[in-house]
Amino acid sequence: MGALLSAYLAFSHLSEPIWRKALRKRVARGKMDAARLEERFARDLPTAPEGAVLWFHALSVGESLALLPLIKRAGDLHPDLSFVLTTTTLTSAQALAKVGLPPHCLHQYLPVDTHGAVNRFLDHWKPVAGIFSEMDFWPAIMVAADKRGIPLGLINSRFYENSVQSRGKLKGLYRDILRLFRICLVQDAGSARSFAAFGVDPARIRVTGALKGAAQALPCDEAELKHLTAELSGRPVWLAAATHAAEHPAMLQAHQKILTMHPDAVLIIAPRNITDGPDIARQAQDIAIPAALRSAGEEINATTAVYVADTMGEMGLWYRLAKVSFVGHSLALPDVGLKGKNPFEAAALGSAILHGPQIEDFAETYVSLDAAGGAIFLKHTEGLADLVQQAWNAADNNRLSTAASGVIKAQQQVLDVTWQAIAEILPKPCDKA
Repeated sequence: MGALLSAYLAFSHLSEPIWRKALRKRVARGKMDAARLEERFARDLPTAPEGAVLWFHALSVGESLALLPLIKRAGDLHPDLSFVLTTTTLTSAQALAKVGLPPHCLHQYLPVDTHGAVNRFLDHWKPVAGIFSEMDFWPAIMVAADKRGIPLGLINSRFYENSVQSRGKLKGLYRDILRLFRICLVQDAGSARSFAAFGVDPARIRVTGALKGAAQALPCDEAELKHLTAELSGRPVWLAAATHAAEHPAMLQAHQKILTMHPDAVLIIAPRNITDGPDIARQAQDIAIPAALRSAGEEINATTAVYVADTMGEMGLWYRLAKVSFVGHSLALPDVGLKGKNPFEAAALGSAILHGPQIEDFAETYVSLDAAGGAIFLKHTEGLADLVQQAWNAADNNRLSTAASGVIKAQQQVLDVTWQAIAEILPKPCDKA
């Protein structure tokens, strides 16, 4: 064990007061559910089910929703298994409550990474294995699980080649953690090379593709959907989703052009960083486009041309309202270095997808969508307005949505491959279908 990991584990014996103070601040800011605060310290936990419990962990909303079809598949194959799904964010708990968990599955907040909390958690649930999604690593609980002989697996993970250099100072810590995983399932070949460079045995690495393509559709508040649909009253709507601040001027300029041909059109902007909301509204007003700010409680009215959706956990609502979505963090902008965002959330809800050229983080996904005719590649921002109007056309919209659905269906095989790999590390008799 390296010096960094040893120092971290030593600190985990002393850090509970620091964690408690930090989480109380999150409660005060509305970022943590006060009623479930003790879960973070592995106290006041519900009764553990009888029999074998398989533990899955994901960071937040998208990552946890991507696991639900996998958990359901596992439950269908192994009806005697129970599941605990841990996350760390309030928004993930809210999203999981909306969409509903598979049978025999409970949601818990991951305990804080202290010696006491992680051991209380493991004593309570006694998982037969721990499966981590992507790269939300917590060394104390992972080392404690490994010492107990609990097999660990890493699934649906990405580790870009340019991150190898940026994380180089912590290479020893990553190497110690990554060696705990008996399987390392990655989304693409580049990630496979990066994990190998950080010391993972290549025999443990498999390229499986992304689970998000097989994820359940994002949930939404049905009453709010009905209300906003009535407010929009059949007006043409497009969405700029998960956008970077540097992309907002291009979105507004495109909408300004659209308004000359469709005066009743509405652009919904759901920025990746919700704190960008007020600035987006100001930019719109500066070019004489009436804007409303959701975080301020402002409604869509007859004059609203831009609706700034600067709230958390409502992307399922916006994709349902918009027939066309530009998926952001993808424009080619100087000195910004964007890498794309997940397009499957839009595709799963039937919103036609537009995207720019900067899609490194989801390159294989976009290649599949573009090749199938399930998305439109935007070469230059000057053409955005025309492409939005093209995608509004009923025939084009149906073609795009149908093609994207086909790509999503093809992704279902990722579930089977992933579960087969997990089953290999489960103790007998859990691995028997």
